[in-house]
Amino acid sequence: MKYVFVYGTLRAGEINDINLAADRHAIARPRHLGRATVAGRLFDFGSYPGMVAAPAHAQSSVVGDVYEIDDALLPVLDEIEQVYPGLDGLFVSSEVDVEMRGDRVACLYYPVAPAAIAGRPEIAGGDWVAYRRTR
Repeated sequence: MKYVFVYGTLRAGEINDINLAADRHAIARPRHLGRATVAGRLFDFGSYPGMVAAPAHAQSSVVGDVYEIDDALLPVLDEIEQVYPGLDGLFVSSEVDVEMRGDRVACLYYPVAPAAIAGRPEIAGGDWVAYRRTR
């Protein structure tokens, strides 16, 4: 089992809902561990957001959810985020430490390449779901 931090369309109820992605591929549903924030900034790419990481002491943070996932779900998430070995894309697969109930959990997540945010509007508050509902 691995852990993943999702902040955009992979969140529950969104167009790439991680639970429904697991269902479509007959993979065990992820176990939701809770809501969390990660130091970073969130940007509007139209129908989805993109996050760039920031130092842990940064003032800005991104809201998301942490799930424990079956290893078989990793290639599905990579496909959704169009992350392919050896190819540069918009999203990258990376790791971030997330605090959950007083413990640090190493999570996979999908930030965007920093150069990709040029000219994109920043999402104040860092919460894609709340932002999308008000557009």
